[in-house]
Amino acid sequence: MAEKVAKLGVEREKDFMYYVKDGGVWKVQRKQPGVPKGRPEKVADGGFQMDTNYIYFVDRDGDVARAKRAVGGQKRKKSAAKKRRPARKAAKKTKAKAKGGKKAAKKSKGKKRR
Repeated sequence: MAEKVAKLGVEREKDFMYYVKDGGVWKVQRKQPGVPKGRPEKVADGGFQMDTNYIYFVDRDGDVARAKRAVGGQKRKKSAAKKRRPARKAAKKTKAKAKGGKKAAKKSKGKKRR
């Protein structure tokens, strides 16, 4: 899935979060209650150009890797959307009939009075 872009061998510390920005690896202290916000610090310079079609991250080995960005989310099935709509309409009709037949259904379609 992911391909290595730069072999840096960054040593990770437990209390820091690592991220890739402008072709370099940065670290910042993790948020903790009662501790002020930490300042980012540059750890290593990767010397590579970043492409907007990929997500860049620091992998287990401390190297920079990239994976294809999922744009647009997951596609939905069209048949599932069609099956849901009739069920909702049927539920509204049964509620109207329970209230008093067609007269109750006509009243619910009118404008609300204030």
